[in-house]
Amino acid sequence: MTTESNLPDSRLTNDRIDRILSPDHPLCREDVVWMLEYIKKKVADGDPALRDLSQPRLLKNFHYFAEASMLLIRRKHYSEQEATRLRNCLIEASYGLK
Repeated sequence: MTTESNLPDSRLTNDRIDRILSPDHPLCREDVVWMLEYIKKKVADGDPALRDLSQPRLLKNFHYFAEASMLLIRRKHYSEQEATRLRNCLIEASYGLK
């Protein structure tokens, strides 16, 4: 059950996710790390939304999580094309969690 004290945090989290995943937002390393941590926490906490995803979709989420992580490790600065690829990985990795 959601309490009123949790609502602002949830709204702030959703706003940050929307901002990070927006193609108009310049993607930075801090955003990518935050998003990967968010996904990791959702999985570790056993978010109920994950139960609604099929096994192939969960594997796809994991694949893109791993790809985003590797892109983060390889580069400190991203070209526009690389940032777009990284953002698409984050979109796929977080599918169903929001």
